[in-house]
Amino acid sequence: MTAGTLIVIAKEPVPGRVKTRLQTEFTPAEAAALARASLADTLAAVRATGVRRKVLALDGDSTSTPPGFTVVPQRGGGLDERLAAAFEDAYAGTPMLLVGMDTPQVTPALLRADWTEYDAVLGLTEDGGYWCIGLHRPDARALLGVPMSTDHTGADQLARLQSLGYSVLLLSRLRDMDTPADAAALAMTYPELRTSRLHRRLQHTAHPSLLFDKALEGAPVVATGSDGRTVASLSAVDRWQAPADAVDRLALSRCEGPVLDIGCGPGRIVTALAERGIPALGVDISAQAVMLTNERGAPALRRPVQEPLPGEGRWGSVLLMDGNIGIGGAPEALLRRCAELVRPDGLVLVEVDPDDDLDDTAPIVLRSASRHSHPLPWARVGSRAVLRYALAADLLATEDWRADGRAFLTFRRCSTAVASTPLRAARR
Repeated sequence: MTAGTLIVIAKEPVPGRVKTRLQTEFTPAEAAALARASLADTLAAVRATGVRRKVLALDGDSTSTPPGFTVVPQRGGGLDERLAAAFEDAYAGTPMLLVGMDTPQVTPALLRADWTEYDAVLGLTEDGGYWCIGLHRPDARALLGVPMSTDHTGADQLARLQSLGYSVLLLSRLRDMDTPADAAALAMTYPELRTSRLHRRLQHTAHPSLLFDKALEGAPVVATGSDGRTVASLSAVDRWQAPADAVDRLALSRCEGPVLDIGCGPGRIVTALAERGIPALGVDISAQAVMLTNERGAPALRRPVQEPLPGEGRWGSVLLMDGNIGIGGAPEALLRRCAELVRPDGLVLVEVDPDDDLDDTAPIVLRSASRHSHPLPWARVGSRAVLRYALAADLLATEDWRADGRAFLTFRRCSTAVASTPLRAARR
């Protein structure tokens, strides 16, 4: 005897409400898309069984009904209550098998398992839960009060069924898709699934800002150039998150307030300026960077530098630290923007690549353990190229200095007051 009714219990794939553990590597929208693909794979397996009565117990908008399914809204508070209600609402006088939406690899053969000689059926998962449960008729005693979403839920559910005197057939143990590692493993093992095809596309199309945010949260992320080699200056997350070091402080000693720090990251520079009593504002496109800067007690604004900014034309100094001269992949355009932001005779301080001859405007790629970003426009430029770009942007070089392997240039907006200022070189 196989189930006469197959029930899929599912949550509407709304970004931010489903698969939150996937969001360590994926955006809420991407996690929701993976959940949607997993549900589609599960529904396809259910259809392929040939079972006539198919029910979708849905938490969410039920206006769109999958072909061949009867949709019933979920009832109850906790998952145990909703499972019990799903069995009650789907019962039509024949045995029922309920399956979740998190095991897209489930097969029609598994769903057609013969449990004629058993009172119940249970399929455990590798993380300690279970992917399916079958009953001949609704029995709230079998479900209510079983702890859900733990690493022993499956064992507890089995114990509950056995305590009621039920004989239980155990089906194959499956892996839930809860974490990025789960998603990657399922994609590798079951490449034909919709979920797997989507995962492969997402692996190489991460938005760079997502991976940058994950790096600031502690995930291992590196930047690589067009040659595949790691770009050290763009992978120094530990230094960005630490307090300003001696070289940073040396750079900040040249600043005239107020200061605008473009690409402020987690805020070490803005914080150090505040500690010196110098008014400063950080600007970054990363929500995580702005949050971390604010948590340090320093002001920051989430906005691209190309968009309107507070105090345009009145900043005493504009900073491009940590290789941020590369933002956008167009150094001359960025320097022109800096010249617009500073006041007349204002200072622009740029950290350049220590290789004086470097002039690489090829995009970079951010890489985490399981994802690659799409190419990010960036430039890696040394002092000679930056001097050339700055001249075209009407910025006059006033100092070229080095310290502990890092290289800096300072500029002022061209004016008669500074036109004769010589370029000074300093080494440390």
